[in-house]
Amino acid sequence: MRKRILGNGLEVSSIGLGLMGMDHAYGKPADRKQMIDLIRKSIDLGGNFFDTAVVYGEGNEIVLGQAVKGIRDKAVIATKFGITGQEVIDGAPQNILDSQPSSIREQVEGSLKRLDVDYIDLYYQHRVDPNVEPEAVAQVMEDLIKEGKILHWGLSNAPIDYLRRAHAVCPLAAIENQYSMVWREPEKKLFSICEELGIGFVAYSPLGNGFLSGKYSKNMKYEEGDFRSFMGRFKPEVMEKNQAVLDLLAEIAEEKQATSAQIVLAWELAQRDYIVPIPGTTKLHRLEENLGTMEISLSQEDMKKINTSLEQMEIDETHF
Repeated sequence: MRKRILGNGLEVSSIGLGLMGMDHAYGKPADRKQMIDLIRKSIDLGGNFFDTAVVYGEGNEIVLGQAVKGIRDKAVIATKFGITGQEVIDGAPQNILDSQPSSIREQVEGSLKRLDVDYIDLYYQHRVDPNVEPEAVAQVMEDLIKEGKILHWGLSNAPIDYLRRAHAVCPLAAIENQYSMVWREPEKKLFSICEELGIGFVAYSPLGNGFLSGKYSKNMKYEEGDFRSFMGRFKPEVMEKNQAVLDLLAEIAEEKQATSAQIVLAWELAQRDYIVPIPGTTKLHRLEENLGTMEISLSQEDMKKINTSLEQMEIDETHF
């Protein structure tokens, strides 16, 4: 498995594994033993970068901790703080945000206990707390790094001004945001900031919540609790509009004797050398497929063809 360097020298596998779907958003929690085996198999295959968060369910951190027991030095663990729960307001779930310094310290101790580890490799602020200045959050991160409880820190979905102010106090290793062929917003400003400040970019939902794999149809029936049943990205009219992207992927995949998902991930890796996609899965064959992307090579000509085609398409970036 090839490696990539995020900010501050943090080395991770070029493709990581997002754990959210093991407990959250895609139906009922997956079998614990199978998930432990899956995580260990990822390490065996060279995929050592794992992304979790307590808001996905406490069990999400626990299963990762159990999986890396005895092989902690082979895993790079990323988890998050800042969302302490959810509440329903006007019928819609809303995150409860808390990044007060005292709360952050409680949250990191909780994660260390659930993971059953001495330190966290990469600790993200999951969402910005409007009641806490970025300098205050960054100062806590600097203190936690000095104490050895975390090694690096990052931000997820933070405004650029907030990012700059936080980075000035304690340098960031990574920014985690959504990025895919059907959500290219980071290309507008964020990538240039990453390059300017030497920060890595971790791409969640690199396959557009599975849409870009080509495995889902507009008539798909989803398991209870799977949020794709109401996501805008999976509405029939949006899927129809974005079918052109799937057709392009299928064409290139056939040429490369690869899958559509592998072409998507190879495209992301070729876009910038500091991008690390973290596709999620609960299935062994999908894990092997995703990590097998490292065998796929896209030439400059391939990239030009893909990017030119994408730019000519009227892609609907609806996702919520």
